[in-house]
Amino acid sequence: VQLQASGGGLVQAGGSLRLSCAASGRTFAMGWFRQAPGKEREFVAVISWNLRRTEYRDSVKGRFTISRDNNNSKHTVYLQMNSLKPEDTAVYYCAARDSLGMSTMRSDFDSWGQGTQVTVSS
Repeated sequence: VQLQASGGGLVQAGGSLRLSCAASGRTFAMGWFRQAPGKEREFVAVISWNLRRTEYRDSVKGRFTISRDNNNSKHTVYLQMNSLKPEDTAVYYCAARDSLGMSTMRSDFDSWGQGTQVTVSS
């Protein structure tokens, strides 16, 4: 499965952005990770294939919302980011699993998008 992410940009602190990631086919769990300069890529959010379960890293709970659309056999995942902070600045990557199960571990995801830059100014 190929993933295409979009929606990044520059925003002031307190602002909002919505990221989208379109898959070329069906997927199971889909998630978002991010990587700031000089840091490891870290988990942000994940949603199950049937939309019943979501998980978030603690620092984004209450501010970010992950959702997905499974229509037309091409799955799309979204990340609505509100109340953005400068520490949210990173390249955001979408990822997908090709088997059942949820995970917050990078190694458990099989397909990755190209990344989209999110910059939050103070």
